[in-house]
Amino acid sequence: EVLLVESGGGLVQAGGSLRLSCAASGFAFDEYAVGWFRQAPGKERGGVSCLVISDGRTLYADPVKGRFTISRDNAKNTVYLQMNRLKPGDPAVYYCALTPYSVQTVDPAEFGSWGQGNQVTVSS
Repeated sequence: EVLLVESGGGLVQAGGSLRLSCAASGFAFDEYAVGWFRQAPGKERGGVSCLVISDGRTLYADPVKGRFTISRDNAKNTVYLQMNRLKPGDPAVYYCALTPYSVQTVDPAEFGSWGQGNQVTVSS
């Protein structure tokens, strides 16, 4: 059974940093792409970043380029999202998800296994 568990969310001041973790189990880690998504109240779930583990490619949505970094720890089967210079537009529930495809965009429709979500709040 595929299981994704997110952690690391919370409250931070604008300009601050948080690191989200996505711990994965139940599948061959190297054969998947892992993505981060976010959904704010009243808005659709949108792509934030993705790591295609098989070839090491990383993808970022324009609003987070230069501020967020996705990375992985193979030994821990964990993917991280380092979020720096957080802005008032960043608060949302953040989800990680898996896809077996070598994706070219961070499109939620291409991801099929989802974590439970983690709240990120940014105070001004």
